[in-house]
Amino acid sequence: MLNRGLARWLGLALLVLVLDQASKHAIEAMFQFGEQLALIPGFFNLTLAYNPGAAFSFLADAGGWQRYFFTALALGVSVFIVFLLKKHQAETRYALALALILGGALGNAIDRMLLGHVIDFIQIHYQQRWYYPAFNIADSAICIGAVLMVIDSFRREAKSENVA
Repeated sequence: MLNRGLARWLGLALLVLVLDQASKHAIEAMFQFGEQLALIPGFFNLTLAYNPGAAFSFLADAGGWQRYFFTALALGVSVFIVFLLKKHQAETRYALALALILGGALGNAIDRMLLGHVIDFIQIHYQQRWYYPAFNIADSAICIGAVLMVIDSFRREAKSENVA
């Protein structure tokens, strides 16, 4: 049986996963591959892109094995994150970071398992001269979670130095 604290963090991870999957399905229904819609001209587009690799299309053309590797990695990390959430559920910033990473990892893992690639659709650029690689809600949640984890580690370190 889940206790209330753990259920809260797993619920947040589920919310991230649902928002990620719903947004990807909506974009895929509205756009053709490569099509772009400028929301903020010169800065922000919606687009439909497929990424068979990892972040920034790392290993995108590695021959297909990466699909299984990154799926297995995401599932393994997710199991470990649930273990960490059970142990650290009362530590708000750390548990928030873990929940965001968990939801994002599972959102992208679902894409890899079902489609063989991750659907990306958020595109930031500068006047169509410089483009940041397209990303999605799962990627955003993972990045925010990672930043929160780094902030938490610095705060823990500072707290332990003050105690010593």
